[in-house]
Amino acid sequence: MNYILADGTFREALLPLTYTRPISDIRIGILTIKEKWEKHLGVTVSDKTEAYLSEKFPLVSGSDNVVIHSIFLPNPELVSAINALSENEMLLYGETIVAYRTTHVELEPSLDAFKKVSFERELMTVTNPWDIFSKNGEALQADFELLTDGRKSQPLSETNQVVNPENIFLEEGASVEFSILNAATGPIYIGKNAIILEGCIVRGALALCDSAILKMGAKIYGPTTAGPGCKLGGEVNNSVLFANSNKGHEGFLGNSVLGEWCNLGADTITSNLINNFAEVRLWSYQTEGFARTGLQFCGLIMGDHSKCGINTMFNTGTVVGVSANIFGSGYPRNFIPSFTWGGASGFTTYLPKKAYEAATAMMQRREIDFDETEEAILTEVFEQTKKWRKS
Repeated sequence: MNYILADGTFREALLPLTYTRPISDIRIGILTIKEKWEKHLGVTVSDKTEAYLSEKFPLVSGSDNVVIHSIFLPNPELVSAINALSENEMLLYGETIVAYRTTHVELEPSLDAFKKVSFERELMTVTNPWDIFSKNGEALQADFELLTDGRKSQPLSETNQVVNPENIFLEEGASVEFSILNAATGPIYIGKNAIILEGCIVRGALALCDSAILKMGAKIYGPTTAGPGCKLGGEVNNSVLFANSNKGHEGFLGNSVLGEWCNLGADTITSNLINNFAEVRLWSYQTEGFARTGLQFCGLIMGDHSKCGINTMFNTGTVVGVSANIFGSGYPRNFIPSFTWGGASGFTTYLPKKAYEAATAMMQRREIDFDETEEAILTEVFEQTKKWRKS
């Protein structure tokens, strides 16, 4: 069978994070959703996503396809149920499509054309941006068990103070010295060539993915994920950084999600609690209003390639789009559209040419090219987000 992960109907609810990726490329726990499915299935999967993303995330179809809704995180029982589907059968979770088996990938599924099978056990889904940090602990535990099962950790240096060392796993090339690691509250996973510098204090769960760095004296409260190539410093609580993003200095980041290629200037502070302890509302591109999160703690949601200057202060429940550049004193508004430039005193359009120059410079530091495919994606995002800049 050929496996495909499809965005389905929830992509818009996960903006701005899905402006530049399919849902399957969202990182939660240690792995992205696609990486989880590939580990569980033992095969490579492809994506059914927006046309402008398809060059970077191409669809591979076959004569016998299983299309899986990307909002669902895999577990052994779900994988077994999906693999048991016959042609023209559909697996449902309540009224939501989980997966279907078909020869016609290009067509949207007609419910009447499929025999229905129900999945009754509870499943973890990602349908809102805040799910990524609020469900990160459960996802991190599942990934830790998946990745470490039957394997032996690299040795941990005796210079460290450790609680529950059996709950700590170091991949090849990982380095941790003179730090405090408390894995009693959740696992601590240190990826290949990742580094925890001296004096860090970590309270699990933590996923420090390949080549990521905790800078000296960092204070990390779990469940937190720093994706490949990320840098963390200062104080971080229950946050997820997808890949190659930096929060490398003093300041506070809490209950937040940063996409790829983001950079927070020194002493940037995110508020994650309203001072009257009210429920946080978060901007929704889907409803064009502020959605109820059901959460008392919610900080910053930031799309790819966005950055802020030193001493930036973000209000509770702030949503920043793609390729925004924020600076200056005071609190900027809590919805900052893509390709905007400014701060509390006002915003202007961040011209694509300038944004691409910044993206090129940052990516070159990681020896990655900002190529025509990346530029085409951001150009499409610029066009799609015009109305937010006007308003």
